[in-house]
Amino acid sequence: MEEELLEKNYQERLEERIIAQIAKTKKIPLSDAMELYYHSSIADKIATGLYGIQYLDYKILAQLALEN
Repeated sequence: MEEELLEKNYQERLEERIIAQIAKTKKIPLSDAMELYYHSSIADKIATGLYGIQYLDYKILAQLALEN
């Protein structure tokens, strides 16, 4: 149970960092960056843990979200 809680907390903080990085890179408000992120295929892959993608650096994940 504790492991699941830690993983969920890690994922939430990861998403926060990705969204902030998208906003910084694109020079857009956080709300726009959030929308962009949650409509990307990367968000789905991170949510499901597909291929362990959630363990990549947040800057790489932000770039992947922007490319999709």
